[in-house]
Amino acid sequence: MKRLLSGLLVLLLASCADDAEKFDEMSVEQLYLLAVDRLEAKKYKEAGAAYAEVERQHPYSDWSLNAQVMSGYTYYLAKKYEEAEEAFEMFIQLHPGHEYVPYAMYMLGLISYEQIPIVERDQTPAKESADAFQKLINRFPNSKYAKDGRLKIDLIRDHLAAKEVEIARFYQQKEAHLSAINRLQMVIKEYEHSAHVPETLYRLTLSYLALGMYEEAKASAAVLGHNYNDSDWYAQTYEIMQGIKK
Repeated sequence: MKRLLSGLLVLLLASCADDAEKFDEMSVEQLYLLAVDRLEAKKYKEAGAAYAEVERQHPYSDWSLNAQVMSGYTYYLAKKYEEAEEAFEMFIQLHPGHEYVPYAMYMLGLISYEQIPIVERDQTPAKESADAFQKLINRFPNSKYAKDGRLKIDLIRDHLAAKEVEIARFYQQKEAHLSAINRLQMVIKEYEHSAHVPETLYRLTLSYLALGMYEEAKASAAVLGHNYNDSDWYAQTYEIMQGIKK
């Protein structure tokens, strides 16, 4: 095993040395095209090395600016999200007026977006992604990336609403109805266009009834009936309210 590891290390060092020697003999155009070829071959680590060499050898060229952006994209494809974020953030700081800034800002939102976990887990990446997309929209509202950013914010907000309903459902199971009501009211206030609003109103009705707050239950049921009278959540709520009346 030691011999095998030693052999692999020798090969790796030789490969790095060969790359360095090869890079020194190449023009900036050749270096950049080499990086593109490696990227298309999905050799992300090797592509990143070539892009980095473009930046090192030709820091003030247009090729270098492209290489900085592409190195971030390469890290993103390799799922090295922290390195990708650093690359895009550095580009935005160094070149705030460059035409690639909207793209870099979009990628910052996308990196967090692709790390959004299932509803049951912490939703910090979802909030970070929404914030990043909103910054893009605020600064470049007419860019081609802003449209997709708006769509993704809507999807994120629906996901966050689902998280709040999931927490409220847990509180109801524990009969902690005041805590459930607080969560559900936040969904109505913060995510009023979410697909989870019908269930939210249904669960609000249940918690109000559990606390003997009949008028509040009646009001939430009425809103559910007015806006979502064809939903299963309203059908269940209607049966409950009819049972209460009887």
